Amino acid sequence: MQTTKEHDERIAKMTFASVYPHYVTKVEKKGRTKEELHQVIEWLTGFNEKKLQEQIDQKVTFEMFFKHATLNANAQLITGVICGYRVEEIENPLTQQVRYLDKLVDELAKGKKMEKILRG
Repeated sequence: MQTTKEHDERIAKMTFASVYPHYVTKVEKKGRTKEELHQVIEWLTGFNEKKLQEQIDQKVTFEMFFKHATLNANAQLITGVICGYRVEEIENPLTQQVRYLDKLVDELAKGKKMEKILRG
């Protein structure tokens, strides 16, 4: 699926720190925990608690966030629609990675079992 150049650039320049509180609010509002959110983020990116906090403190863009990440080998198993886009069809690699994260957060908030979210 083709996204626009402007859309991809906007996502690349957005800071992870600006979106992270929304992830926390979304999952906690649905009865999940910040710890579960961190587990999902670590599975996708390889960032442990300390490294994740460094990314937040340094206000890195999503471009730098995913540049520093070690994407899970099973990330391509993340499929479905998020924000009107089918994640497995997004052509821009960075936009796809951000949407992978959005999809995992969405699944967590919807009450999916952790082993399903982590593609176990």
